[in-house]
Amino acid sequence: MSTVPLLSDEDLSPAARAVFDDIRKTRNTDFVNNFWRALANDPVLLKRTWDSVKEVMAPGALDPLVKELIYVAVSATNNCEYCIRSHTASARAKGMTDAMLMELLAVVGMANETNRLANGLQVPVDEAFR
Repeated sequence: MSTVPLLSDEDLSPAARAVFDDIRKTRNTDFVNNFWRALANDPVLLKRTWDSVKEVMAPGALDPLVKELIYVAVSATNNCEYCIRSHTASARAKGMTDAMLMELLAVVGMANETNRLANGLQVPVDEAFR
């Protein structure tokens, strides 16, 4: 259960409504998910977050599927069920297969394990990597 109300379209402030309109236009959908509906309780936070997401997730040097895969990986590491599910759905829509998801999660698990080992053992960084 959310710690704040998930605002319906009827409950939005004019500022939040403008952001929702942009979400719908940018994503070419009528659906605005619960993350944005929770953030709509603070229209300034909603706009700042949406503007940042829109900029970071736009096509660039990394293609949109790669960005979604990275988002899934970080979300899995941070244990954010909401983000895992929403970005997995988005990655699937951009072409991610089950095999890609399983390989991604294997890499995430391996990186977490080796990161903990290197940190726990306080392994010095090789000069070649500096």
